[in-house]
Amino acid sequence: MTHTDDEVSGPDGAIGPDGAAGPGEVAGPTDEVAGLVLAAGGGRRLGGRPKALLTHRGRPLVEHAVAVLRAAGCTRVHVVLGARSGDVRERARLTGCVLVDNPGWEEGMGSSLRAGLDSLAGSGARAALVCLVDQPGIGARAAVRVRAAFRDDTSLAAAAYDGVRGHPVLFGAAHWAGIAARATGDRGARAYLKEHAAEVTLVECGDVAQPYDIDTEADLARLE
Repeated sequence: MTHTDDEVSGPDGAIGPDGAAGPGEVAGPTDEVAGLVLAAGGGRRLGGRPKALLTHRGRPLVEHAVAVLRAAGCTRVHVVLGARSGDVRERARLTGCVLVDNPGWEEGMGSSLRAGLDSLAGSGARAALVCLVDQPGIGARAAVRVRAAFRDDTSLAAAAYDGVRGHPVLFGAAHWAGIAARATGDRGARAYLKEHAAEVTLVECGDVAQPYDIDTEADLARLE
């Protein structure tokens, strides 16, 4: 189930000096590449605190992920919600985002990826730029670089950190069905990308982003 949230004020796109795009890096807005935030997780190793609602720079973490995609030029942003989705809607400012309910969020990230890609079907988007809600060290500079790898519906690209594939990732629409068919548990698109490794453009982002996850209590120290 999807709907556009127009009832609360949205983030202003400011994502801080380490995440903001630098001079000449912000791409012009286009609906060809839609943003997709996977934000459904329940934070099991965080005592059941949904990651979307963790506070970063004074606001829920999901707002940071949305602002990154918007600053990278994605005018259409879909956000997949799961754990405590009602609280996320109430507390996070997500104006203009398409909010996607994933009732199967406890199955893992694969179910959220399937829900997100399904929500984009028929939207006119030719690719999806996918960010995870729990990676606040990844800002607009990395997102802009990966988005710039878009060529057409067959594009596949991913950020790389010292040559190791990470997020964000870009999936051309021609791949969505194949990705969804293999997205199970917490694997996401891993299996599909491994099978299509020769087609994936790796975009080095280690100089502009840090790809750590907020998974445990110790990781909370990375939030600002």
